[in-house]
Amino acid sequence: MEPPDRRIRRPTPRGGRGPAWERPGARPASRSASRSRRVWLFDLDNTLHDASHAAFGPTNLAMTEYMVEHLALTHEGASDLRQHYWNHYGATLLGLVRHHGVKASHFLEQTHRLPGLEQRLRTSAHDRAVLKRLRGRKYILTNAPRDYAMRVLNTLGLAACFDGVISIEHMTMFGHLRPKPDARMFRYIAARLKVRPSDCVLVEDTLEHQKAARGLGMRTAWMQRYLGGRYRGAPWKAGNGHANNGMNRREVGVHPCRNPPYVYAKIKSIQTLLTL
Repeated sequence: MEPPDRRIRRPTPRGGRGPAWERPGARPASRSASRSRRVWLFDLDNTLHDASHAAFGPTNLAMTEYMVEHLALTHEGASDLRQHYWNHYGATLLGLVRHHGVKASHFLEQTHRLPGLEQRLRTSAHDRAVLKRLRGRKYILTNAPRDYAMRVLNTLGLAACFDGVISIEHMTMFGHLRPKPDARMFRYIAARLKVRPSDCVLVEDTLEHQKAARGLGMRTAWMQRYLGGRYRGAPWKAGNGHANNGMNRREVGVHPCRNPPYVYAKIKSIQTLLTL
């Protein structure tokens, strides 16, 4: 894990090396990829793996315990505040940084240690082959920290399928964190990748993020493989009894059979992306 005081790497200026999120040692784009300007932006949790099973419960518990320790709150008060910041900002971390002066790197390191994560990870066995067939550049775009994302990708054997990982450490603009669903961050990423928003496809399980991306002209694919009971009118409960991050946000009540206007396609398999 990276130490708490490690500085967040920022994209290099235009004309220098590629953005900090580019995969080290990445090979030049294949001929088929170079013929396509399409850029695929893949969410990680509950899009490429079953995070509700593997990570959300322990992560929420770790966040609550962090807030109990550092904000001197009761366990119930910390849990309620964590959920409030998620609902209001889209990320608990934003509320803690803005209102309590919490250091982002320290919070992320402390709350994403997740012992035993690798043993709980599961995904579709066919995803790796399909991802390699997708034409265009492919990036992970996650509000999770990079160390966690790389643990997941390496364990599942998916790391080599992507040109880079855009994690929350890379979502700082003018000194402020701008994670999903901030439209300014989506626009900035497209600019750094030197493509138009309309050249990008966001593959996500979270409708709020898709709505922001679609507003800029990106195509959106709503991954429904791991939806579970999240859209049936009540907060989904993680195994430890704590409401999962964002499971009862504004998208609750949107039935999977519905097709919101900002969703370009609904998918339950990565393979469906080959036809988009």
